[in-house]
Amino acid sequence: MNKLLKKILILAGVLALTLSLAVPAFAAGAPAQGEDAAQSEADEGSTIGLKAIAAGIAVGIAAAGGAVGMGLATAKSTESLARQPEAEGKIRTTLMLGLVFIETAIIYALLVVILIIFVL
Repeated sequence: MNKLLKKILILAGVLALTLSLAVPAFAAGAPAQGEDAAQSEADEGSTIGLKAIAAGIAVGIAAAGGAVGMGLATAKSTESLARQPEAEGKIRTTLMLGLVFIETAIIYALLVVILIIFVL
């Protein structure tokens, strides 16, 4: 029960931190109709910065997740090779196929980030 309570408190803390960081996004008012060009350029500049932050976070999470997945796959394949050396060919083939799929997911994340930067 003590571990469950700790997990709930950590989750509640992360949720509170996320909500407190999101408050300024809700504080922005609606733009006036007679808004000048300088204000619209400033707004565009701030969205470019936000796109860069979002792109960096997305690529970082994808790369970290892929690195963890590749490390676990490599560790498990090495473990299975130590147990069954005669199955080396099948294990190596399956490992390489899995690593290719993980790397493909990371490349898809990179493509999404490029779309965020240049299209949105």
